[in-house]
Amino acid sequence: MIHGRLLIRAAAAASILAALPCGSCARERKPDELRERMVREDIAARGISDRRVLESMLSVPRHLFVPEHLRAMAYFDSPLPIGEDQTISQPYIVALMTESLALGEGARVLEIGTGSGYQAAVLAGVADSVWSIEIIPSLAEKAAVLLDSLGYGNVSVRQGDGYYGWPEKGPFDGIVVTAAPPRVPPAFAAQLVEGGRLVIPVGEGRQELHTYEKTAGGLKLLSSVPVRFVPMTGRVRKEDSE
Repeated sequence: MIHGRLLIRAAAAASILAALPCGSCARERKPDELRERMVREDIAARGISDRRVLESMLSVPRHLFVPEHLRAMAYFDSPLPIGEDQTISQPYIVALMTESLALGEGARVLEIGTGSGYQAAVLAGVADSVWSIEIIPSLAEKAAVLLDSLGYGNVSVRQGDGYYGWPEKGPFDGIVVTAAPPRVPPAFAAQLVEGGRLVIPVGEGRQELHTYEKTAGGLKLLSSVPVRFVPMTGRVRKEDSE
């Protein structure tokens, strides 16, 4: 089992964001200051307004979720390599995906693609429990250890193929996918509660981030935006050859 939540009060978050100085050299500023600038300029300024998402983005130390030699770049609004041909997502996209889930109190979330654990840590600040699956064993192990060391007790990580979801822990109020399959795997809709949301990049070459809501008639597409994610691997890649 892994991770708790590190939140700051909404009033404190607002006052911090309003008071932050602009234009300082990144190398002269501390991680907390860089993170606050990132949230103010790259996330809130671009339309992310959910208070809980902003608080969680302010609280999660992104520099600890990237390789040590890249920590000076941790609070740039860009993806970064984390090894195994995988990346940590752009902070704005992490915030967008989290907000798009529209989670209520007591929400249970499934994440497909743990990576370094950063998205799971952000989700931990807005969800009651997070269940995260990573197909690459070394990344799953590292993320689990890191999340545990930082105290995220409401996150559970396991190694496996996310194509199948995590049926024994479902149903979920939200599912977020951090790698792009060519189409939506059927297990995801099956493991969502009615009214729950699925946020997933879909496509090969040209990708779009789709937000779906589960209705009595199936998945209803709510929005799409162009994105670029690493491809989803595992069982999903065998579909076209069968």
